[in-house]
Amino acid sequence: MSQQEPQPDDAADADDRGRDDADRFAGKKDENLRSRDVTEGADKAPHRSMFRAMGFDDEDLSSPIVGVPNPAADITPCNVHLDDVADAAIDGIDDAGGMPIEFGTVTISDAISMGTEGMKASLISREVIADSVELVSFGERMDALVTIAGCDKNLPGMMMAAIRTDLPSVFCYGGSIMPGQHDGRDVTIVQVFEGVGAYAEGDMSGEELDELERHACPGAGSCGGMFTANTMASISEALGLAPLGSASPPAEDEERYEVAAEAGELVLDCIENDRRPSDVLSRKSFENAIALQTAMGGSTNAVLHLLALAAEADVDLTIDDFDEISRRTPKIANLQPGGARVMNDLHEVGGVPVVIRRLLEADLFHGDAMTVTGRTIAEEIAELEASGELPDDDEIESDFLYSVDDPKEAEGAIKILKGNLAPEGAVLKVTGDDAFYHEGPARVFENEEDAMEYVQSGAIESGDVIVIRNEGPTGGPGMREMLGVTAAVVGAGHEEDVALLTDGRFSGGTRGPMIGHVAPEAADGGPIGLIEDGDHVTVDIPNRDLSVDLSDDEFDERADEWERPEPPYDGGVLAKYYRDFSSASIGAVTNPRLTRDE
Repeated sequence: MSQQEPQPDDAADADDRGRDDADRFAGKKDENLRSRDVTEGADKAPHRSMFRAMGFDDEDLSSPIVGVPNPAADITPCNVHLDDVADAAIDGIDDAGGMPIEFGTVTISDAISMGTEGMKASLISREVIADSVELVSFGERMDALVTIAGCDKNLPGMMMAAIRTDLPSVFCYGGSIMPGQHDGRDVTIVQVFEGVGAYAEGDMSGEELDELERHACPGAGSCGGMFTANTMASISEALGLAPLGSASPPAEDEERYEVAAEAGELVLDCIENDRRPSDVLSRKSFENAIALQTAMGGSTNAVLHLLALAAEADVDLTIDDFDEISRRTPKIANLQPGGARVMNDLHEVGGVPVVIRRLLEADLFHGDAMTVTGRTIAEEIAELEASGELPDDDEIESDFLYSVDDPKEAEGAIKILKGNLAPEGAVLKVTGDDAFYHEGPARVFENEEDAMEYVQSGAIESGDVIVIRNEGPTGGPGMREMLGVTAAVVGAGHEEDVALLTDGRFSGGTRGPMIGHVAPEAADGGPIGLIEDGDHVTVDIPNRDLSVDLSDDEFDERADEWERPEPPYDGGVLAKYYRDFSSASIGAVTNPRLTRDE
């Protein structure tokens, strides 16, 4: 039976219902917000129903969706408190008119996995974090991000994700741990690792090592010195991805939660002004980051991570830029591991902006580089001074900060060495003498465990050059950090008379003449895979040389006999990254856009 035509009154009612429905499902968001894909229109009723199940209301659904990726975990003190940090950021987003959505991602405790096979997962976790944040924000059509980070690889992973998605983003660090107290002095986890070496040498009793272990880490937060997490947090300010002054408040200080809330508020300003990482980052941003790293004696890992971040941002940056900038930038902060002070000491005198201002005034920093606030670095420094948050330089009393005119060292701490052992470069952080020169016989080990056994057996001799290979991004895979070995060498009393080189990498807490990131790595047929016990190795920092006393013909003969090792894993995540990692000399990246032409 055919449907009866509507009478005039029925037609009017139908028109009214149509107008009501149009109003009911009309778009309420800025048309540039991609969250409209999941919140606008009658066809998105099922999507909104899912949101309502989680307690979101009409006001939320008409607001920008801000993702809050959070790697909180009971795996490491660096991350154990991040739920509270994320809650503060969420409150800031909500108060500023956003719709915060928290989601999780992974973390690896570098300190707990250190010296074990599990350390191979650490650098891989950087890639997994970046991929997972990208996936969730893409899949759920988020408009912006406040990225939370604690342990070492969280920081570059979150920044890589922000750059890759190019959503309005604010980076928020979880803060560092306070120093522990032992025998009347400040101690960190690094002193415990070095204590292992001292104990093996008989220079520390088991009772003292036990006491040190129990007091070095008093609570939540990332390792306290200018190690990798604090280096990357400081760099986030220099890059402009985090507000100035946000890196240094301790993890358990109320100011840390104020910083998180302010990050939540700031991201709404970024949305309103369509301010994205691509608007902030430039070649100048990365030069600023390197200048800060070298001036503060930051971790060698920052070389790897900055190369990766620059590649994601499509900014031309090479490993040679680090050496060029370090040569012209004096070291003006003396923090652990080279010095005695920690991040909280820097916070108490004004934080990272104190160092940035000194570099800025010496024309060693680009003041016109943009920041996430929409103001330049120079404008942000002026704002902090005007508000009283940054004290005048002549009011700062410190035994670990130096002026540019009278620095701790004339050059920055990061050195890039090349030579016939490292044609693509190797990375060293100087924590002692800038003029270090060392010659000695190679003691070659195929993995970290064998080297550690050698050091702890007491066989190490003055003049040795310990060579650890097959630990690169591919060969590991995963490029393990080796704080266990390097700290054991130092703890055994050989900080100045034994060198160590590897195609793996080091913790930010490593000190002494320890040379990492040797490239090409052994697994790719690099020269480090061809040297033998007893070969004469030279480490010449002033001339940036890392070489072995072998002729080209001798290298060629050994190369003819060399066979590529079998992949250490034939399945699972480690096999995947054995396949995907690029060279350390370009950041050990895995993004296909960045590696397909390698």
